[in-house]
Amino acid sequence: PKKVSEALRGGRREEDGEGNDVAIIPTRRFQSLPIMIMNSRLFALLLATGAKSSAFAFAPQSSASPAFVSSSRYLVTAAISSSQSAKPLTIRNMSTETAPEPRKAGVSSPSELKDFVASAGSKLLVVDARHPDANIEPGDAKSIAVAGFPDKERNYRPQAVNLPWSRESNSMESPTVDKDTPIITHCGGGGRGQKAKDYLEKNGFTNVLNGGGPKETDCWAEFGEQ
Repeated sequence: PKKVSEALRGGRREEDGEGNDVAIIPTRRFQSLPIMIMNSRLFALLLATGAKSSAFAFAPQSSASPAFVSSSRYLVTAAISSSQSAKPLTIRNMSTETAPEPRKAGVSSPSELKDFVASAGSKLLVVDARHPDANIEPGDAKSIAVAGFPDKERNYRPQAVNLPWSRESNSMESPTVDKDTPIITHCGGGGRGQKAKDYLEKNGFTNVLNGGGPKETDCWAEFGEQ
């Protein structure tokens, strides 16, 4: 017959008649310890595998108590169910940076302007359609602070001329150059520059591009100092 003696560490140890250990059964206050260990091991395993596995198999030793086995199976089942039902994490871009505004219709690209300037050489004429009177065009003040009007006396923008676009008459003064002269029109950002381009083409000029203006810094860099 078996005899039961109190085991070390608060449990009891079952022995056979010859004094050999058969099983160690923890007391109630120690039964939660394997579950805590199981929790930490399961959490580490889920982190390592990314919770992608659809099934886990654990083979508890025969010496484990029924409560421990039942708790282990419950934890594994709950973890699998949670990983399968979890929704993908959505990462939002919290950057405060705003995307640059698109170029206005008709504004040529920097590469087009670069090739145009190189091909035109000394024949290039830049037509500045901005208005010098801030009461008429208040919006021009900002771009004029960045790039002023052409000034022949100071040799500032020597290949440019100021021919303001009139919103009232929907027209402008035509430059006194040949009709095939390579011309780049501009204003602050390209709106009136496009109107100026269209107007010149309607009046017989055949080689005109809209360069945008100082607001389009990459375009302006290709011809703004001309």
